[in-house]
This record gives sequence, C-alpha cells and structure tokens, in this order.
Amino acid sequence: MIKKCLCAVALLSLALAGGCAKGGNGIPPVVPTVSVTPNDTTPGEIYPGQTVTLTAATTDPTYAAVTWSETGSGWTLVSTSPPDAATNVSAEAVYTAPTTIGSQATVTATLASNTSITGPVTLTVADIFTEIAPSTLTVGTVGGENGNGLTQQFTAVAVPDNAPQSFIWSCTANGLPCAKFSPAPNTASPGLAVYTYSPADSCSGSCVQITATAPLDPSACVNNAKSCTIAKFSQVASRVSGTYAFQFSGYDDNGPTSVAGTFTASSTGAITSGVEDVLNSNGPAQYLITGGTYLPTSLDPNNSNNSGTLTLTFPSTGVYPSKYQVVLNSAGNLEMIEIDGSGSGSGIAQKSASSSIFTGDQTYAFGFTGVDSNNKRVGYVGILPLNGSTGMVVSGQMDVNDSGSDTNICGAGPCSVAGTFTPYTPNGCTCALWQMTITAGSASPMHFDFYIAAGQASKTNPLTFYAISKDPLATNPAVSGTMVLQDSTQTYNTADFNGISVSALTGTGPNAANTNVSLTLGTTDGSGDFTGQFDQNNGGTILSSVQFPGASQTPSPYTYAASGTTGRYTFNMLGNPGATPVAAPLPFVLYASGQNRGFLLDQSSSSVMTGTMNPQGKGGGAFANSELPGTFAAASTSSGNSTVAPIAANMLLVYPGSGAANVVSGTEYQYPGMQTLTGSYTFGASAAGIGAGTITLTAPAAENYVIYVLGTSGCAATSPVCQITSFFMIDEDASNKNPSVIFAQQ
Repeated sequence: MIKKCLCAVALLSLALAGGCAKGGNGIPPVVPTVSVTPNDTTPGEIYPGQTVTLTAATTDPTYAAVTWSETGSGWTLVSTSPPDAATNVSAEAVYTAPTTIGSQATVTATLASNTSITGPVTLTVADIFTEIAPSTLTVGTVGGENGNGLTQQFTAVAVPDNAPQSFIWSCTANGLPCAKFSPAPNTASPGLAVYTYSPADSCSGSCVQITATAPLDPSACVNNAKSCTIAKFSQVASRVSGTYAFQFSGYDDNGPTSVAGTFTASSTGAITSGVEDVLNSNGPAQYLITGGTYLPTSLDPNNSNNSGTLTLTFPSTGVYPSKYQVVLNSAGNLEMIEIDGSGSGSGIAQKSASSSIFTGDQTYAFGFTGVDSNNKRVGYVGILPLNGSTGMVVSGQMDVNDSGSDTNICGAGPCSVAGTFTPYTPNGCTCALWQMTITAGSASPMHFDFYIAAGQASKTNPLTFYAISKDPLATNPAVSGTMVLQDSTQTYNTADFNGISVSALTGTGPNAANTNVSLTLGTTDGSGDFTGQFDQNNGGTILSSVQFPGASQTPSPYTYAASGTTGRYTFNMLGNPGATPVAAPLPFVLYASGQNRGFLLDQSSSSVMTGTMNPQGKGGGAFANSELPGTFAAASTSSGNSTVAPIAANMLLVYPGSGAANVVSGTEYQYPGMQTLTGSYTFGASAAGIGAGTITLTAPAAENYVIYVLGTSGCAATSPVCQITSFFMIDEDASNKNPSVIFAQQ
C-alpha cells in the first residue's frame, strides 16, 4: 500500500554576507533557527479533514515567538498559541486539512524578532488506504447450523493509523448484493464484518468481493485501487478437501504418543482413505484409515468457516488419537488438538504437494523430538543429502541431545549419517509415503517412514516432509518431526546468516518437570555476532524482554559460527545477561534449511530445548497496532510435558483506532468444550521497533502472553504498510508452569 509522505523542509541557517564573516573575537555569530514539526501520531500522513498541530522549535532564543502564514487552498488556521519558556513550551498552530486528496500547503513559522528567519513545512493530504483481512480464502457452503451456510468474519483498518476507523462496507456476489452480510450497506460502521453463505450468492471462482471504504475517501476503491484491498473468495462445499499429510505429538495414559500420516477427503469433507504411523508405549504400528469426516463446528456462530472436528476411522477399534478439534487458516491448513478423551496433544495437517517435486538430488535439514528407553526427552537435528538416482543417503550429519548427553545415541556430534530410502505403498492403500533406513555414527540402524507435506522445490516455499521412527524403544529412541528441503543457492558460511530471525523453542522445565519455552528475536550480522531480545517461561520462572548481550558482557558471548559449509552452525542463545552473576548463554546447534532458518537443538542441557529459527517477514522495526488485525487460527505446537493443556483457537484481532484499546476476541477449544476469548493486544513502547508485543486476556481466564511477529505481507516500496500474517506467543504468567509455544496464522 502507498503511504503519501509529508515533506518537511526546515530552514536551519541563514547564509552570511561575504561567506566567512566573524565576530570581533573571531568566533562566528550564532544564527537563530526555526523548524516546524507536525504533532501527528504518525508523522507525515495527513488524512482528509484532519486537524493537525504544528510546533515551531526555535534556537537563540529557544521558545521564541513566531508568526504563522500558509500558502495553499482549503487549509484552515484554527488557532495559535504562544510559547512559554517557563514551562518549556514552543509556539503552536492548529490547522485543518481540506478533504481533497493531494491538496498541499506550505505553512511557515517566522521568527517575530527577526523576520528573515523562517521555518517552512509542506503538508499534503494523503489517500486513506483501507485493508481487509483475510483477503483471500475459501468459504464453505454446507455444514452450518440449522441448514445455514458457514460464517466468516472480516476485519478492516484505515491508514494513516490515526484516521477514523470507520468504514462503509460492501459485499457482492456476481455483482449483486450478498444475501447475508453485516453491517448494512451505506452505513458508517466499525472495522468488523460478518459474511454467511447463502444459496442466493452461489457463483463460481472468486466471485464474492468485499470492500471497506473510508467515509472521508469514499471513492478510493473505485478511482484508486492501490488505496483499497478487496477481499475476494471462492465457495466450496467443504474447506477440507484433497490429500493431506499430518503429524501429531502428545501423551496418553501410558506416555508419549506420536503420529504421522496422510488422508484424502472428498469435496464434501468425507475421509475416503489414508494411512498413519503411530508411535507410543506399545511401540510402532501402522494403520489404514478407512473413513471419517470433517464437520464444521456449530459452536462458533461467527467463525464456523474456520473450525470443525476431524474424525478418522480405522478397521479395528482402540486406535487413538482418532478425533481432533481443528482450526483452519486462510490457506486451509489445519491446526489440531486431540478431543477423543484418550489423550492430549496437538498437530498440523497440510495439503500434500505433488510427489513429482521429490526428485533428483535434494538435501533436507531435519529436527526430530521424542523420548529414549527411559522415557527421557531426546532431540535430533541434522542434514540428509538424498541421491535421487541411487536412493542413497550420502554424507549426512546429525547431532543429538539425550536428556543432557550429546554422546549417548551416536557418539560425539556431529555424527556421520548414511543410508537408503525408497517409496512404499501399504497394502490396501494408494497412499504415497517413503521408508528410510539410516546409520548415524555408532548407533543401531534407524528406520523411518516419511510423508510429503506442503511446499515446492524453491527457497521461498521449501518442500516439507513429516517423519516418524519405526523402531521399538529397546532399539532406538521414539522420535518424530519434520524434514525441510535445503536451499541449494546458499554456501552456508557465517556470512550467509545475516538478518532478523525468530526462534521458538520448547523443552522440559527444572528437574524434567513442567515445561520450558522461549521466543527469541535476534539479528545475525554476517560476521558471527548475535544480538536481540528473548522471552522465556521456564516452569513458571519468567524472563521478559531480555536484551542480549548485556551491557557488561564485553566481549559478547552471544555468537554464532558455521561448521564447514554443510549447513551446520553453532549458536549461543538464552542465558540471562541481567542475573547476578550473569548466566551464560546455552550452546545450540542449528542445521540450516536456508538463510536465517533451520532446526535448533540445545547441545547439553537436560531441558533438551528443540525448535526452529525462521526469518522474520519484511517490515521489522515498522510494525504498528493497525498491522495486526485479522482472524487467526492458533494452536499449541509440540508439548514438552504431559501436563500441558493443548489449545486451539480462533482469535479475532480488531484495531478500533489510535488511543483506543485494541481488541482480542474469539473462541478457544480445550478438551472438553469451547470457551469465549476476550482481551486486548498491543505493541508496547518497550517492544516498539522489534516486532514483539503482548496479548492480555480477560476470558476464559486472566492470562498474559508475549507475541513475536513471524510472517508479513506487503512491506514493499509500493506497499510500505505491513500486514502481519503469523506470530508465535507464549504465556508469561508465573502461575503457568506448563506453558507451550502457540503458533497463530491468518
């Protein structure tokens, strides 16, 4: 989107006759100055009809009297106020802008004591840009309560941020007014709208369009498409349709449980086939999926299009997990928690990419987590170079942390990895999966199944697999996780990591009880220095907005370095620079899948913190409260302890305008049942400029979360205002000793 800039021109000095005149003592005389600045919450953006206050700062003397004048049509001087040196107040003038886009005025403050000293500033009336979220998605036509269609909420914001957050909404299907849409047309309304599918709107393609225009700039969507985001969506019988890969991790009564698999849904949401691998206390097992359903929820009348229940059926009874509460983002990915009463945990399902992408020589970075034979937490990270013509794993590497030991599994890291892989089709299923056998260092051979998930053979959207081990615990640890195609354009030296990243980590808490979660927003400088801030909840011990390195840490212990050119890096993270004595950072190993992204594993602590590092989207340092609104699907990621209560939620964030509390509402699913979310969000002063903020909930309970921005859209030269599309959050209440990392995505 385009922000029209306000050009400020200040006359800072007066040229002296003769060029080099000096006072009698040889010292150049002091030249008075006047500079004018708009007192605007977002300097440089004047919306139609806005009242703006201008401040005239003077030198020699300070707080001097000025006179005001302006050139330009339609700008009205409302009032002026004199300076007051006793209270350190400069002279001010209040102007009201005209309503015509592009109108300009040059306002000049002239020093009353010396009329040759002036300070001009140019004011320009900017377009009001309106932005709707979500802007693209699908809307279901069947499954709503009482025979109605499904319902989807939309939010709108107006930019500049201090423009009135009032809109005239419009919804059309094939050019005709939508049958079930609120608010009413031609009525100034807040930035929230609700669409419910009706057969009267039936049409094909992206034929439904929703606009939100500002009453002060009502022709923006017609005459200047760059100043208006139009939401466009298509209608489908079921939002869950096609072939998906999924993974799940959690706990049942007997211990940890992991699942990876694939299923196919018909156009109506009926599950027609699939297969899954389950890893629990009984060991590995594989089950055919013979049926099931996806049913939109009837519990959430405002966002039934975004949530439902997924049920899988099997040839025999007693296979769990079998039922999930799911929330869908705009892309149709499912974030899920178990709700069958036989355990707890969370997972994700994504549309499977074509298997034809998995071809040739490809290298994958991976991160696996699970337990060893003593039920202690274990983590693996590494790289797997796959030779497509021979089916061989060649020259791979792996690092392990087994409950604090980095040598238990395969010897001292990095362990060398070799092996084989081959496609595999289970009897009775046309499902696409692969089997892999690898040998890592001194470890026994390890066997895995892996399923193709989403992505492409590209560095911006890399191909992803969900993997799960098939070995009994007596042979090898039970682990599952993700493999991501490595960007082959990188050289993977220290200089390749250069930019802003967000790291999300999960582990066990003190003495292997409770959980330990953290979020880090860090900057790598390309030469080995790592700076930024982190938040952490370690079993109820909170570290909030910790800046690293600390002021006393010279030289900085927060460093990173490449180990060769394979994609293996070492990072120093967390610790506590503010403690007395200072707590040193923990050593981590990272295997990169691309620039500023990869899988992390702490190398030595019994917490066994595992997770990912990902580049933060464009716009870091420029995020505002108006850039977060939207409907987000949010759910817990993997749990570090069986006492974590996984949640799935539809979170609605609304920006009511500058000076008002930003709204959080929606629904939260936590087995059993659904609860209402209420609260507020902000990017507070302490977090400004780094892409972090807070969410404070008042219901279903008083809870305080910190959020770290991950994905964005816009943020380009032609669209400098960003829209936040995804973020991580963790609970920072000391009473919550078993928090999880929650991922939220539009």
